Order: sequence, then structure tokens, then C-alpha cells
Amino acid sequence: MTTPSAKPVEITVRGIILGVLITLLFTASQVYMGLKVGLTFATSIPAAVISMALLRFFKSATIQENNIVQTIASSAGTLSSVVFTLPGLLILGWWAHLPFFTTFLACTIGGVLGVMYTMPLRRALVTNSDLPYPEGVAAAEVLKVGTSSREGAAEGAAGLWAVILGALSSAVYAAAAVSTWMAGEISTAFKFGKGTGATGMAGSSSLALVGAGHLMGITVGIAMFVGLFIAWGLLMPILTTIHPHPEQVFADAAARTGYIRGNEVRFIGAGVIGVAALWAIGKLIVPVWTGLMSALEAQRKRKNGEGDLPRSEQDMPVWIVGLVVILSMVPAGWLLMDFIGSGPLAAIGTPLIVAGVAYIIIAGLLAAAVCGYMAGLIGASNSPVSGVAILAVLGVAIIVGLIGRQLTGPNVEQALVAFCMMVTTVVLAVAVIGNDNLQDLKTGQLVDATPWKQQVALIIGVIAGAAVIPYTLNMLHDVYGFAGEVGHHAIKPGAELEAPQAGLISTLAKGAIGGHLPVGFLAIGAVIGAILVAIDESLRAMTKGRMALPPLGVGLAIYLPPAVTSPVVVGAVAGWFFERAIARARGREIASRLSVLVASGFIVGESLLNVVYAGAVSITQNPNIVSQFVTPLPKPWDMLVPLIGGLAIVIALYVWAAGQGKTIETEN
Repeated sequence: MTTPSAKPVEITVRGIILGVLITLLFTASQVYMGLKVGLTFATSIPAAVISMALLRFFKSATIQENNIVQTIASSAGTLSSVVFTLPGLLILGWWAHLPFFTTFLACTIGGVLGVMYTMPLRRALVTNSDLPYPEGVAAAEVLKVGTSSREGAAEGAAGLWAVILGALSSAVYAAAAVSTWMAGEISTAFKFGKGTGATGMAGSSSLALVGAGHLMGITVGIAMFVGLFIAWGLLMPILTTIHPHPEQVFADAAARTGYIRGNEVRFIGAGVIGVAALWAIGKLIVPVWTGLMSALEAQRKRKNGEGDLPRSEQDMPVWIVGLVVILSMVPAGWLLMDFIGSGPLAAIGTPLIVAGVAYIIIAGLLAAAVCGYMAGLIGASNSPVSGVAILAVLGVAIIVGLIGRQLTGPNVEQALVAFCMMVTTVVLAVAVIGNDNLQDLKTGQLVDATPWKQQVALIIGVIAGAAVIPYTLNMLHDVYGFAGEVGHHAIKPGAELEAPQAGLISTLAKGAIGGHLPVGFLAIGAVIGAILVAIDESLRAMTKGRMALPPLGVGLAIYLPPAVTSPVVVGAVAGWFFERAIARARGREIASRLSVLVASGFIVGESLLNVVYAGAVSITQNPNIVSQFVTPLPKPWDMLVPLIGGLAIVIALYVWAAGQGKTIETEN
């Protein structure tokens, strides 16, 4: 790699191609994980490692070029968060499939505005700020180490192998489950007592979920374990007992627990998630406001420089930023006009479009600023974007409800809710890309990058991600469908993806517009959420931040089926044991970083396998496209093999990571 210079190589054709390819792969995998477990992971560091490992074969490659690649690819981990709203339009039954151009345009408009809105904040919140930007700093350190030393080059090569080995292992493991050769889920349900009480437990054969647990860490893992206990150790036994169902309808424990989870426990979990997300936003209001005001005041007092700005301070010209924002309102207006069309809302189309565009401008600006500050404060991955989406949909629902209150006729309520979801999708895209932009700009500041080139790179990533999101969502919808969806006949029924935030946000929008909230169960969840918030705050205060019980993690575990959350808990515990095991070993820091890349590989491999499988099934309309050629393992081996095999893969790759860490540090 070359050393930094006055005009280093930054944006190159090879870098753009590599960044776009990584974006396409990671976006598809992120969409799948977001729909399955309701969480996405930061893609900056895996993308940086892949970039360094591949570009090291070019003598002209620089740290700034690698930074551009990770900037492009970072959009995959953030723009994919639109799966927190978009599936709601399918769950509502408004669309049978997501129209490509409409979905692409919503994501692109929001993403571009997210870049534009946060651009003027760069000097205030990055250059002249003491915000920690944990993920941006970590990505910069990875780039510096990987491009400045022999040890870094060796770690970069090992990091690429970590991603590849993790991806291949999880893809093969997932293929064995998809083909039905081994069980895709290990589950049990049972009655207890003399009444109708029942409960159970389950776990998916999923290395991706184990990898997600490793990345989330032990604190979130413990929170999810608590959520599992609340849902299946307390709520399920109580609710199945006090709500007896006719034996001829619910003849076994599995049917009874399935009904109670889908119609009662799930909404209790939604109440917990809502309270937890809003509390997370509420906690940050004062520091965000204070920080923004002080940063802007410092910027006003800063003496205006004369002459040319140094390269590392060159943003896009302000006139271009303003022009892009203004011009973006034209496609935004067209998007909403096309969405309304000649449907039930045509009579109030003009005021709805004006209100929708105004809301995107104002709410988007506020969301971008707040999320950008939160990225600096706690990191992009930890920012409570679910809370932003909840506030955004409630705000637009109030406005839309007032405009449409006199409108009557068939499907009016559904149309109003769908309009709210579309506007919220654009605002959410603004928020999450604003979140990501400042994090990337912090990385760029630390590696002497040119800001305007990073801003262009992120727009490229937004466009690439926006192009793959509708295809991926439609394929997964065709094959699996989403929980709570009415009238959709999935090609592979019984394997619905939960899409937890989309289900919750569409429920809130329906409740705000038409008053159809399942208030009782949501209220129970809200009370549980308030108790969990109090416990979390008390733990943090008593242990000075060393211990916590994140309420959002608990709420997700109550909301999601145990088959999804239990492997996440296993992954968090496994990662904790691994860190403890290497605590005093030589090369432990390298081994720890490699284990993170293995976990990222687990997610990418399985997710892409399932996306490819969904594509094949969608094209052929044959859910048995693979299983028809496979003979399933006999019982009990169909459940023992995934247990033993998954454990063996995780241990083997942990041992490999520890060995590589020791070897790299010893040899260099």
C-alpha cells in the first residue's frame, strides 16, 4: 500500500466496482436478517477487511481507496433498515408485491437526503466535536493497521479467510436444513398440570443467528434470555391456563402455544419494544439537543478561513447540497402522487402530497440530525432507529388522520395507513443514512480522506442498495411471507419471516388512524417495558455502567418466536466464552477481531444461501426444488446432527481464529 500524499488515490473504478459488489451481497443478507430477527449489523469493518485483502495486490492502492470501498458498502448495513417499514405495506394487504421503481425511488430519495442533510453538520459534529464515534474510530483503526504494517497485511489476509470460511460453513449448514436433510428447527411443546396450560422451546438450525449473537455480545444475549424466560416461562403458561381453548380446536400443546404467541404474547412484546425504543430516544433528547446547539455555536464562532480549504475539509459545495435537496422534492412529490393514484385517497390527493413532502423535508431533517448525533454518541448499530420509525409513523398518522377524517368509503382506512407507511419509509431512509454518513466521515477524518468524495461514495452505495432491496424483499415474500399477513399464499407456508418492526409499526399506524390497537396486550407490554427500563437504569447506576439489561433486547425476545432468539442467546454466550478463553493468550486482540469476521461470515453465508434459494423457488414455484432430491435423516439424527455439527463448526472456527492470532503476532 502507498503512504498518504497530498492527492492520494481515492475514488477509482476498481474501488467503486468492489464497493458496489460488497454492497449488493451485504444488502441482500441484511434484508434477510432484518426480516428474520429484527436487527442488522454494521458492514463497515467486514467491507474494509475484504477491500484491504483484495486491493493489496495493487501497488497504487491507498488507505483512502479502501476507505471509499467501506463507505460505499456501509450503506448496506443502514439502508437495509427500511425493512422495518416496507413489509408493513404487504402485511396490510395494500400491495401483493413491492413495485420495483416505487421502492427504489423511496429508498434513493431518502438515502440521498440523508447524505445532504448531514453534510453541513460534518464540521460541527465531526471535525470540531469530541463525540466518540465508536464504530467510525474502530473502522479507521482497522484500516490503519491493515495498510501500515506487515502484521496488518497478514491480519487482513486472515480476515478475508475468516469471512470466507464463516460464509461457506454457514451456507453449507443452511443448505442441509433447507434441503430437509437435517431438521431446520429443533422444537418441543408440552402441557403441564391438569388444565390447559402449555409452553415449549425451540431453536433454529442457524449459524447466522449464532453469529448475530456473537456480534451483539453477552449483554444483549442475557437480555434476550430474560425475554425468553418472560415469554415462555411466565406469560405462556399463564395465558394458556386462563384462556382455555376447545380441545377439538387445540388438541395439542404446539397448536395452543402457537395461537397464544401469535395473538397475545406477540403484542405484549410489541408493547415492550415500543416503550424501550421511545425511552432510548427520550434519554438522548437532552444530550442530542445540547450537543447540537453547542456544536453549532462553536461553528458560528469559528473564524471563517480564507483561500482554499485543505483537501481534508472539502465538502460538496453548499449550492449543490441545496439544489439536490430542492430537486429531490420533485421525485418525492411524484412518488406520493403515484402512490395515491386514482385510489380511495384521490379526492384528497393534493393536501396529502403537500403534507407528505413537507413532512419528509422537516421530519427527515430532524431525524438525520438526531440520528447523526446518536451515531457519534453510541454508534450507528446501537442507534434506536426503531424508535425514530415509531415516532415518525405516529407523527405522520396524526397529520394524515386530520386531513382524511371526513373521507369515507371502502378501503379508505387501509389507504391512509399505507400512505403513512410510505412516508415513514422515506423518513427512515433519511435517518439511517444520516446516521451512517457522519460515522463514515469520522473514519475518513482519521485516515485523511476527502469528505466530498466520501459523500459521493455513500450516494453510490445508496443507489446500489436501493436497487437490490425490492428484489430481495419480493423473493422472500413470495417464498416465505411475513407474520401477521392476511390473504398471502406463500410458496412455502409455515416458514413466515417475522418482520417484527414492520408488524409493530403497521399496527401502530392502523391504531392511530382507525383505533384498532390490541390495547390490552400492548398495555401489559408497556407496563413490563417500564419495569424493564427501571431495572436497566438501576443496574447501570449501581454498577457504573458495567452491567445493563437492554429493554429492547428483552422486548424482541418476547416478540419473536423462540426458534429465532434462542440461537442468538447461544451465540452471545459462545462469544463470551471465547473471549474469556483467549483473555491471556498471545495474539488475543487479533483473534478477537477474526472471530467477529467469522461471525459476520456466518450471517452473510446463510443469508445469501436463503436469498438464492428463495429466488430459485420463486422462479420455479416449486417449494421442493431441493428437498425432492434428498432423503432426510432418520429421527433422532435429524435433530442431533444439527446440534453436533453446529457446535463442531463454531468450535473449529474459534480454534482457527485463536491459532491465527497467535501465529500472526509471533511471526510479525
